[in-house]
Amino acid sequence: MNGTHLKEKYELLHEIQKWRFRVLELALFLDTHPDDSRALEDYNEAAKRLHSLQRTYEERYGPLMNFSGASGGHTWTWIEEPWPWEIGT
Repeated sequence: MNGTHLKEKYELLHEIQKWRFRVLELALFLDTHPDDSRALEDYNEAAKRLHSLQRTYEERYGPLMNFSGASGGHTWTWIEEPWPWEIGT
């Protein structure tokens, strides 16, 4: 993978991490404010965006997690990528 593609890959992974954090924070907020319709709307939009980003990543680069189902069942490739803490900023 050349430098440009590697940069794009890490930028996409960073976006996924940001959206995962947003979804988690909204879920925690909704645990204590279940009637907040704006928060629920934000959560649904963020979850949809996260799902889209994850799908894009897995189509381009392979599975994000060992149980994501993106490996196709022929190889165990998800461990070939750097772990999140191994990725530089």
